[in-house]
Amino acid sequence: MLSLTFWLTAPNPFAVRSKTRRRVLIALEANKMPSQLKKELKLEDSNVARALRELQTSGLIRCVTGLVKMGRIYTLTKDGLDVRKKIVSMGL
Repeated sequence: MLSLTFWLTAPNPFAVRSKTRRRVLIALEANKMPSQLKKELKLEDSNVARALRELQTSGLIRCVTGLVKMGRIYTLTKDGLDVRKKIVSMGL
C-alpha cells in the first residue's frame, strides 16, 4: 500500500493508481500501437484498450492517427511526458 506522503506528492494520482495505466504510460516512451503495447506488457487487448482510453481522457496521451479504426498510434502529450518522467524517477 502506498503512503499518504506518496499520494500528496504523486505526479498524477489518477495515472499511478492503476498498475496497468502506469505500465502503459511508461511503455509509451515512443509512439506505439495497442498491439505493440499488448506484446511488450503481456496484457490482454481489453486491458490495453481501457488504459489507453482512460489515459487519453485524462489528457496524458493522444492518438496521432485520429479516427482511423485500425493502426492507431498513441503518443504522450506534454503533460504525459512530465508525469512519465516523475513516475520513472520515483521508481514506480
